[in-house]
Amino acid sequence: MGGTMTAEPRTDAPRALQPDGSAWPMPPQDGYTTDDFFSLDLPPHTELIDGSLIFVSPQRKFHTLAMYLLEQGLRATVPEHLRVRREMAVVLGPKQAPEPDLVVVAAEADADQTQTRYRAEDVLLAVEVVSPDSEERDQDTKPRKYAAAGIRHFWLVTMDENDRPAVHTYELDPHTGGYAPTGIHHDRMKLAVPFTLDIDLTEIDRL
Repeated sequence: MGGTMTAEPRTDAPRALQPDGSAWPMPPQDGYTTDDFFSLDLPPHTELIDGSLIFVSPQRKFHTLAMYLLEQGLRATVPEHLRVRREMAVVLGPKQAPEPDLVVVAAEADADQTQTRYRAEDVLLAVEVVSPDSEERDQDTKPRKYAAAGIRHFWLVTMDENDRPAVHTYELDPHTGGYAPTGIHHDRMKLAVPFTLDIDLTEIDRL
């Protein structure tokens, strides 16, 4: 269950001074592991991808509003055996701990209020809202890793010409091991999988 992995901080790790005089641990030769990652004191929403730390830049208003809109839409119809969570790390492997913008997870994967992560096998849906500084990761790197880890559903959210969310939906193809596109949703998204939902995407104009 998520939140059960522990590691002692690496007090012996070499440190490099940053321009502001603060110090960060020098990365290990083979990259950070998830045990390293969860023991470090890092800025909020830092991700671990291929053993490297990925720091998050300030987000646009669109990113915040799109996340809120989709979160509320998911919560409105999520079945009792599932939970909707935002900005929680998902451990995909020994050197992989990305932080999707939203996840739908099994209720039984929830631990106590100190929980910091979920396992890939606990995640039914991962959602990424594309940001200018993370476009390649959101559209390529992270979906490939989510698919390889067996996460069945993935949504990629972009901003359309009307400054509204366009939600690209994907489902894991068991034959190829990759995601197959299932639709692009503008203005309104009505889906039967991963569960029945109906979200008015134009509502972002009124948030």
